[in-house]
Amino acid sequence: MTITEIPLTPDNQLFDISINNIDYKMRIIWRESGWFLDLQNSDGADIIAGIPLVTGADLVAQYAYLQLGFGLWLFSDSSGNTAPGQYDLGYTAHLCIITEAA
Repeated sequence: MTITEIPLTPDNQLFDISINNIDYKMRIIWRESGWFLDLQNSDGADIIAGIPLVTGADLVAQYAYLQLGFGLWLFSDSSGNTAPGQYDLGYTAHLCIITEAA
């Protein structure tokens, strides 16, 4: 198993990322209720939209039928399963990709 942290800042952002040799785009945006992630293909078409960034669960587990081949977990430096605040991403909240070793 490989765990890789995605370096984030507490800003709305869109970036390219390669996971298991497949290119994706990730968009992370703050809405009044919290942080949300859109996973897109390399052309910018949504694969999954509006994933709330919460701790305590694999964020893409419910999309197993897509056979993504990875998990996305949000880890917090604080105790408990709290959602990150507006200024926490990259500081006390860490988005990580978990892949199985080949």
